[in-house]
Amino acid sequence: MRIHYIQHVPFEDTAYIGEWAVFKHHKLTCTKMFENPVLPPADTVDWLIIMGGPMSVGEERLYPWLADEKRYIGRLIEQGKPVVGICLGAQLIANVLGAKVYRNRHKEIGWFPVNLTASAKKSAVFSRLPDSFYAFHWHGDTFDIPSGALWTASSEACGHQAFEYNKNVVGLQFHLESTRESICNLIHNCSADIDGSAYTQNDRQIHLNFDKIERSNILLIEILDEIQRTADTQD
Repeated sequence: MRIHYIQHVPFEDTAYIGEWAVFKHHKLTCTKMFENPVLPPADTVDWLIIMGGPMSVGEERLYPWLADEKRYIGRLIEQGKPVVGICLGAQLIANVLGAKVYRNRHKEIGWFPVNLTASAKKSAVFSRLPDSFYAFHWHGDTFDIPSGALWTASSEACGHQAFEYNKNVVGLQFHLESTRESICNLIHNCSADIDGSAYTQNDRQIHLNFDKIERSNILLIEILDEIQRTADTQD
C-alpha cells in the first residue's frame, strides 16, 4: 500500500509505525508541513497517517497550512481511504468531522492506563485490544467524539482517548507508536510542558517505564494490521 504520513514538527515522525511499514513492504512517503507543506494528489495515496505536534487545530494564523491539511484529510475520508490520526492528528480528524477540540482539564504526560469503552467491542480494530493497557501520553488538548463515530477509549485524566469512524478512520489521543528515541525527542523539545501537575510525569518517571514500549508497539501492530485487513477486503 502507498502510505503517506503528515509530520508537523521535526521531532515527531512515525517512530514505530515506520518500522511496521517497512516490515510489511508498504511504500512510505511524507509531507513535512514545517518545510514544504505541499500535499500529494489524493489518488496517489492509499492510506493517510497524521502525526502529532505541539500546535492546536485552530491556530491557522500561526500555521496557515492547517487549513489545507484539514481539507486534505476530509477529502481522503470522503473517498473511504484508511485515515489514522495520533494526538494532534486525532484532533484534526475530529475537527474535520465537525467535533469540538479544546483544552483538556488536565495535561496528560507520561505513562497512564487507557481503558476501552463498552462500544469498543463493536469495533474490529479496538476489540483486538485488552480492556485496559498502558500507553504513553503527551497532550493538553482533547476532542469531542464526532457524530456517528464510536467512542472507544478513555483514561482517568482524559475521557475521550480514541474513536473510530466508518470503520476506516481511527483517532488515537495516546502514542502506541512511541520508541525510546521518539520519547526522548519529546522530552528534549517539549520539557516546558512538564509542570508537575497531577497527570504529568517527570523525565525520570517516564524513563523508568520504558519497559512498556515493546508492549505498546505490539498493540499498535494489532491496530494497523486490522486496518490493513479491512482495506484489503474492500479493494
